[in-house]
Amino acid sequence: MTRILVPGGALGLGYDRAALARGVEAAPDIIAIDGGSTDSGPAYLGGGRSKYSRASTAAEWAELLAARERAQCPLVIGTAGTCGTDGMVDQLFDITCEILGQRGQGARIARLYCSQSAQRVSKAFAEDRLLALSPAIEIDEESIAACEHIVALAGVEQVGAALAGGADIVIAGRTTDTAVIAALPLMRGDSPGACWHAAKIAECGALCSTRPGSGVVMVEIDDSGFTVRPMAADTRCTVRTVFAHMLYENADPWRLVEPGGILDVSAAEYRAISEGAVRVQGAIWRPTSPYTVKLEGARIVGFQTIVLVIVRDPRYVEGIDRWCASILEKHRQEVLARTDASIEDFDVQLRRVGLDAALGDIEIGSDAKDTTSPRPRPCEIGVMAIVTAATQDLATDIARMLNPLLLHHPLNRKEEMPTFSFPFSPAEIERGTAFEFVFNHAMALDDPMEAFRLEMDDVDAR
Repeated sequence: MTRILVPGGALGLGYDRAALARGVEAAPDIIAIDGGSTDSGPAYLGGGRSKYSRASTAAEWAELLAARERAQCPLVIGTAGTCGTDGMVDQLFDITCEILGQRGQGARIARLYCSQSAQRVSKAFAEDRLLALSPAIEIDEESIAACEHIVALAGVEQVGAALAGGADIVIAGRTTDTAVIAALPLMRGDSPGACWHAAKIAECGALCSTRPGSGVVMVEIDDSGFTVRPMAADTRCTVRTVFAHMLYENADPWRLVEPGGILDVSAAEYRAISEGAVRVQGAIWRPTSPYTVKLEGARIVGFQTIVLVIVRDPRYVEGIDRWCASILEKHRQEVLARTDASIEDFDVQLRRVGLDAALGDIEIGSDAKDTTSPRPRPCEIGVMAIVTAATQDLATDIARMLNPLLLHHPLNRKEEMPTFSFPFSPAEIERGTAFEFVFNHAMALDDPMEAFRLEMDDVDAR
């Protein structure tokens, strides 16, 4: 049996410290945590940076390093620094060395690098080793070369190689969320189906419990199944909360695709046991060939400037669709007439915050989709203009041409000029570089380690 302590869904989100202490007292065989994902969009991968502050990361990581020392077990983190680029691995390595140095401690540290060169990916593309996933995204050598950063998602083979090297601490680049949990029990001969299923359930810590914010869970994996229990007081795992996590970030609640195989939970059985724990058995791991790893890449699509205006006049709130459409048409004509930009050189969106800014025309109950029972309008709507162009100067210039329209554009020609409210001065806010994801592809490998680099460092106590 292998005990795995998962402190939370991601480093930087926080966790119940009493629950962490309780988990350490339960003598885990490993402490495993995720460091990021693509949830927050392409900017972090494109810019090679973390969404969490360095101070918060260092503070929580210091606590986990102390927990590892008390438990005398390995500590592993996947997708370091939100995006998992080589630079983020090195940043967390530096933080780790600083903390250990302050404490006068040493450790064997593994760094797993997952960044990919455009040349490697282009070669795989030319050799038909890039497999399009659904929905497929069209790519070519030009789009590959345009990526600022490309990472491959490591699986248990790569994380296992770091653990096999005797690492006390594993700092991994981009990994699947499950890999850092499943690696050790698979190495120790526990049931493959149980290893992968437990890893999926525990990937976000206490999200599989009745109190998700508590963070900390323990999974115990053996040769026939696994048990998951929360470490926080007044928190339970139930059959419902555990099974429901198979739906989290997964299109198919019965199957989970990972490097080297597919987890099938269609025959899994869930049973509540004492102390708020749930026992799960019956999942099957189905190996696949060739061995593939998913790719993620991000490229620059331009530069953005945004403007926000608050509309409260009831007539304008009621007629916001017509008002926004009229502004966009007039603004487009002005940009084409007064600048050298062509229609392909810029993009302007008006998002109605408080109405349908997230989903647009597919918003349930919106006028566009349900004219029989229109959704009531709020008392005010924030209209956020997002201008994207080839340069920052052009984006800002185009946004400034929107300024008088957002401030004074009338709903009808023959009426008084309205005045609305800009919450900021100046109204234009330069966001800088804008990125987009490039891949929805997997890359076939002859050897699981061929696209990854592993470095081991023995950091001496000071």
